[in-house]
Amino acid sequence: MTSVTCVVDCRNRLGEVPVWDVAEQALYWVDIEGRLLQRLTPGTGEVDRWEMPERIACFALREQGGLIVAFASGIAFYDLDSGAIEWIARPDPVPTNRFNEGKCDRRGRFWAGTMDDRLAHHSASLFRVDPDLSVTRVLDGIGISNSFVWSLDDREFYFADTLDGRIDRFDFDAASGTLSNRRAIVDLKGTGIGPDGSTIDTEGYLWNAQWDGWRLARYAPDGRLDRVVELPVQKPTSCMFGGPDLRTLYVTSAVWDLTAEQLRDQPQAGGLFALDVGIGGVPEPRFAG
Repeated sequence: MTSVTCVVDCRNRLGEVPVWDVAEQALYWVDIEGRLLQRLTPGTGEVDRWEMPERIACFALREQGGLIVAFASGIAFYDLDSGAIEWIARPDPVPTNRFNEGKCDRRGRFWAGTMDDRLAHHSASLFRVDPDLSVTRVLDGIGISNSFVWSLDDREFYFADTLDGRIDRFDFDAASGTLSNRRAIVDLKGTGIGPDGSTIDTEGYLWNAQWDGWRLARYAPDGRLDRVVELPVQKPTSCMFGGPDLRTLYVTSAVWDLTAEQLRDQPQAGGLFALDVGIGGVPEPRFAG
């Protein structure tokens, strides 16, 4: 059985999007509903927190320092030292949408997707921010954007719409940053389990945190279920490899709507967890702009 350790008992309402900074040897993640950016330095155990003016959905490290952030309402640069925010765009005009998931591809472009904040409609979109700060709508008709992963050879892109309970695979043109040939590879609709955030390991397999599933699932590139790792929390949200050798799998989680009775059975819900799953990951790209 895989050992699971709660490394920060932070009880995040909606902990999300862990990002490992190789240079800093630290893990960043957010509490979307708590409007918090958080950082764990495993070498010292120190945890730092930055309060945000609105919900912070996702982010990526920048080559020039600081972060590119998708707040609920739009995309901006964020300076960790001063707290200064420099807005880039608010590209989603639908007032009931907010940003949710986002990551950088290996060409240094930031991808961020929105979701219907009412958890009901396919009104959301996927956007790409190029290093010149131009913003392109890549995909629409989305319920809840999640699970941004590029294959190791950069030929495929994996994306989940949690509202549909499905993980899709696209052909990816790395030069142009375009998607084509969408097909479903994992279908969890009707199971009560939602595919949430994902990462990729050195064998090209997808690790997916599964909302309401009490588990992580490892999938082959074609969607075949390879492995399940049980977790002590009902609502894991995302995962990312980190540590000095990128062999620690960090997992975020959420309290969300759990009752007091449910929380007695899972007192570390909303915490940050660390696992050794016997394989490592790859460094997370930085935004080139």
